[in-house]
Amino acid sequence: MAMAKKKLAEPAKLGARERQILDAVYHLGQASVADVRSQLNDPPSYSSVRTMMGILETKGFLRRHRDGVRHLYSATRSREKAGRSALTHLMSTFFEGSASKMIAALLDESASQLSEDELAELQQSIDQARKQGN
Repeated sequence: MAMAKKKLAEPAKLGARERQILDAVYHLGQASVADVRSQLNDPPSYSSVRTMMGILETKGFLRRHRDGVRHLYSATRSREKAGRSALTHLMSTFFEGSASKMIAALLDESASQLSEDELAELQQSIDQARKQGN
């Protein structure tokens, strides 16, 4: 009998500490509870981190496997795929599903911080999107 595939919770619905834990796992590649705890600012107790990692496993964000006596966790999706999912959720929630509204808002907030190289990269992405659209 085939197991049902877990549906991932929305990344935007994760708590701040859950996001920190996921970030630590992405940074480390695979990690034990102690490894993750060492990456957190003002870390909660070992058992609290273990519990939160178990919850992230249940939600489908982490997978666990044994390495001798310890358990190692890794992300179920690449950081890029998780980021794209979060962006899609953000776009539908705050920008009426409009990529152009979301990009315009980002540019309004950060245009003065962008280098000439970054602006050229953005222009190249826009040009590529135009070619693909035609």
